[in-house]
Amino acid sequence: MIEEYLFRAILASLMVGTLLGLLSPLINVKGIAFLTHATFHALLFGAVLGMILGLMVGNLSLIFWISLIVAIVVVMVIAEMEIRGYSSDTAVGATAGLVAGLTVLGFGILYKVMASKPYFGLSESIVTYLTGEIFLITLNDLWMLVLGGVIAFAIMLAFYRDFIYLSFDPEGLESHGGNVRLYLMILYFLVGAIGGLIVKTVGLITLQVLAVLPGAIALTLSKDLRGLIGLSLGITLLTQVSSVILGYLLDVPPSGLATVFLGTLYGALMVRRKLA
Repeated sequence: MIEEYLFRAILASLMVGTLLGLLSPLINVKGIAFLTHATFHALLFGAVLGMILGLMVGNLSLIFWISLIVAIVVVMVIAEMEIRGYSSDTAVGATAGLVAGLTVLGFGILYKVMASKPYFGLSESIVTYLTGEIFLITLNDLWMLVLGGVIAFAIMLAFYRDFIYLSFDPEGLESHGGNVRLYLMILYFLVGAIGGLIVKTVGLITLQVLAVLPGAIALTLSKDLRGLIGLSLGITLLTQVSSVILGYLLDVPPSGLATVFLGTLYGALMVRRKLA
């Protein structure tokens, strides 16, 4: 009989794979892979800030909410900077640099707070946010992931075609009455919100890989938009589920397996293209 924690991990991996499988093509066709770097820093800063406040008030659930809010705020600031004429690299670089500095300062404060507090669970540690621990996901975590994931999934489906037009021809979209500012804000909101939802399951390190490489691999192999989305979904779901099962059997972190698999696959495709 399947272990309950493994069953929860598989369900979580299905939701994560679906969300990132749909989001990754958008990140690639829009050319905002660098945005995941800013999301990384925002989520880490939010986790540190949430842990400081959580330890002070005795409520570690604040970690999730504050990291989610900080991530969304940071990506929305970047979107606003782009709308005001700054390049994507400039907006991300400036914002990520500021947030990275605040994160370092936050760690200094966190160490002092932790020194005066008792031990707290591994599932709420900073290490979990860096590497992910899908086997430690609780039933409440799973419900939050599913409910938030369904909302994010519905928003993506509702605006997916607009996001594609935004990526290829924003001027044409605007000339046909499309609200470029609104679509950009929604797309960036989704990047921050989905990152905040799934970070405890895959970890910040693997999140950057899962958000970018499935779509990049699918772009290399597909010939049309439908094939791009289908391949990205298939690759992400297969990677997530198989890494959870292998992680369980081999007693190794699933997030590490997923990162190695995707990196190896993408590298092999690039070598094949160069040799062709």
